[in-house]
Amino acid sequence: MTDPIPIEIREETPADLGAIRHVNLHAFELPGEADLVDALRSGGYVRLSLVAQLASAKPSEARIVGHILLSDLAIETETGDLPALALAPVAVLPEYQRKGIGHRLVEEALSLAREQGHHIVIVLGHPEYYPRFGFSAELAKPLKSPFSGPPWMTLELTPGALEGVQGEVKYPAPFGV
Repeated sequence: MTDPIPIEIREETPADLGAIRHVNLHAFELPGEADLVDALRSGGYVRLSLVAQLASAKPSEARIVGHILLSDLAIETETGDLPALALAPVAVLPEYQRKGIGHRLVEEALSLAREQGHHIVIVLGHPEYYPRFGFSAELAKPLKSPFSGPPWMTLELTPGALEGVQGEVKYPAPFGV
């Protein structure tokens, strides 16, 4: 997948919050994802929040066109909680979708999460899209959650991180599940 649009992917700053909300409001039909981002941020659950910004020679012309969020969640096991991350949401403004921006956001977020020492990422998403990054519905089967089936997937950032793990995924309150 190529990205013909020159973009910069970087961590969010406080100055980006309005643009991030704008992206999430316009990328989805309902405000739920934008509200989720705000609630996760205010609850202190965010571990990584990246924006895709149009590259421009003039800072005044820089525009945020995409956003991705990774937040805390726990897998409750018989031996204690196993930390993991939830990937939600990935948002790109409609006029910039299908240009590789979301793909680049996911790749960068997973790379940074790995560098930061995280081991497991869980997503509820398109079963045709997320497996290209290594997400697997099969790997998620031993984990109880409010979700199931092909859209419910997990990824081991560290090989073997889920080996023998059985438990229940506990989403933070802002997810409403």
